[in-house]
Amino acid sequence: MNMMNESFEHSKTLAGVGAILLLLGFVPYAGWVLAMVGVVLLVIGMKELSKYYQDQNVYQNTLTGVKFYVVAVVAAAAAIVAVMIGVASATDFTFKNFVPTVGFGVGVAALLAGLVVAFVFYILAASHLKRALDSLAQKSGESSFATAGTLLWIGSILTIVLVGLVLIFVAWIFATLGFFSMKSRQYQQFTQQQTGYANTLASPSQPPV
Repeated sequence: MNMMNESFEHSKTLAGVGAILLLLGFVPYAGWVLAMVGVVLLVIGMKELSKYYQDQNVYQNTLTGVKFYVVAVVAAAAAIVAVMIGVASATDFTFKNFVPTVGFGVGVAALLAGLVVAFVFYILAASHLKRALDSLAQKSGESSFATAGTLLWIGSILTIVLVGLVLIFVAWIFATLGFFSMKSRQYQQFTQQQTGYANTLASPSQPPV
């Protein structure tokens, strides 16, 4: 029993620290490194929590969401590289005296296609993470996870405007609070028993017939 509780505490701490590092991903320059470490810790923590709650959906949706995020990042990076090559082609690789070329047109088309692919996979990633957080909210009883999932989903759709990034930032704050507020199943059962006992004492006794 103690080993299970220790494993639970370790798992939720890993996931919580991962969520904090994802928040620090907004920090300039070093943020992307912190975010990468945060993703790894989050996935490991969610995997252990899925074992604890015996619900593989928590881990599988998290892992799928992260994979889709990677695809989105790669697509966005490829789009940026493509348009840079197009601009270089239009300036004869001097980045001066711009003259539209076929290469530039191809670069712009690749940019638009890449951004569309990135956006689609970004939404798919947020959708899977929302499912993982919703499952965790149901298993743990922490409503913060459900709130985080909803904000993450809405924020991903609104990433084209500033408010989307704000919602995503707030979503990870709620997720962090959820991880560090989680209670073990033994604690939840004890609390429920105590609540039931208190309700029994508080209920009026039936008069004798």
